[in-house]
Amino acid sequence: MIGWWILGILLLVLLLLCLTRVGVLIRFGEELTVSARFGFLKFQVLPEKKKPPKDEKKPEEAQKKQTQKQEKPKKAFPKPTLSDIRDAWKAMWPPLKKALRRTRRGVRIDPLDVSVILGGQAEPADAAQLYGELHGAVWTGMPVLEQLLVIPRPHIHLDVDFTAEETKILGSVGFSARIGTLLRIGMTVAIPGLRWLLVYMKKKKQAPVGKDESNGHGKEKPAA
Repeated sequence: MIGWWILGILLLVLLLLCLTRVGVLIRFGEELTVSARFGFLKFQVLPEKKKPPKDEKKPEEAQKKQTQKQEKPKKAFPKPTLSDIRDAWKAMWPPLKKALRRTRRGVRIDPLDVSVILGGQAEPADAAQLYGELHGAVWTGMPVLEQLLVIPRPHIHLDVDFTAEETKILGSVGFSARIGTLLRIGMTVAIPGLRWLLVYMKKKKQAPVGKDESNGHGKEKPAA
């Protein structure tokens, strides 16, 4: 009898957890800030609050540890090129659309204020082509997204700067949904997303050593 009570309590807790609403607010530009919400709780994820040094009596040891950390290079995630972004969109949109349709507008996006300025100095043709594709995707995709999601005030601006090398993305995006809804979306998108990520990482590993991975446009590094 006690076992059934415990099972009932666990199912009730699981049900309440799936009905709990969580959210993320991302602001990007000169500085990336991320804040999260779990039910009625709100907390900041990025940037992290600076903690005071624990050991102030030994500045030399602290300086030595800081130097050792700087000497160890961190493996950075390979920067995607314009073609990689295009491939990711083609691979992820069909399963994502299928998952969102099943949730029946269970995801809310508020705010949605994004400005994307593509850098086209290195590959102007690719930048122009991507701009056309993104512009078409916004005009054709936003009506579809508004049927799948709750988007009260959408604002998206696209442009190309042929004098800039890097793409600039400014604005803020907020997502909120119930945990159960996110689990349903994750189970639908996980396998296609993992498949694309494995192909992407394999392609980056097979890239020629002489290419500059910092700008992602396949240009050779200038001689020192």
